[in-house]
Amino acid sequence: MQQRWLIAVLALIVIGAGLLTRRGAGPDLAAAHAATGSLAGKTIHVDAGHNGGNASHATEINRLVDAGGGVRKACDTTGTETNDGKLTEYAFTLDVALRLRKRLEARGARVVMTRTTSKGVGPCITRRAAIGNEAHADAAVSIHADGGPSTGRGFDVIQPGGVSGQSHALIASSALLGRRVRNALVKEGYRTADYVGKDGLDRRTDLGGLNLSKVPKVLVELGNMRNAADAKLLESGTQRARMADALATAIAVQVTH
Repeated sequence: MQQRWLIAVLALIVIGAGLLTRRGAGPDLAAAHAATGSLAGKTIHVDAGHNGGNASHATEINRLVDAGGGVRKACDTTGTETNDGKLTEYAFTLDVALRLRKRLEARGARVVMTRTTSKGVGPCITRRAAIGNEAHADAAVSIHADGGPSTGRGFDVIQPGGVSGQSHALIASSALLGRRVRNALVKEGYRTADYVGKDGLDRRTDLGGLNLSKVPKVLVELGNMRNAADAKLLESGTQRARMADALATAIAVQVTH
């Protein structure tokens, strides 16, 4: 009798846990499933911001190009760096991008990279968008770190604001990707920006890499390099690995649901 009672209680606990999981599932449950699922047949564009040769090729990167939506902007920029000069944005973005590629390829995805070294120049924002478009990527993520006010902390996920030529479906899909990236980073323990955007999300119409994209795409500023606390996180290999984990989870959820 006692044994039957114990079995019944355990069964109720299991059923109750299942109900709670389903009711509160949302992106977390989807992320858990996607994290172990195959990404075979999916193409992801990973765009590491800036490049190591930009600073020495000012004329080339300052050339104005069509950034979409009637905006003209510089081909590319040098990016920022931590106040102590220990870490440049271009080095940080490439490190996270390579870690992300490894995680996505391990799940079977085809990963198209904007760059795999920091020895080049650019490419221009027009070409960055074209790479994802030509690959018919299922999702694209542009990796950056901000050079904001020293008192500001946190990450910011920038979504396309919607310019002429971009469909409502593309904007909606990009917005969903943005929320999933935000949620994954928050779940990993990172704080949303307190000086830009709202709740870790932002929309802009002046970024060529987003304006010219024909595939779901977001740009993520993973922290503020000019803030001492954020800089410490960005300089940590352990933290960059966690950031790559979060991005991989969010992308997996996006392309499998």
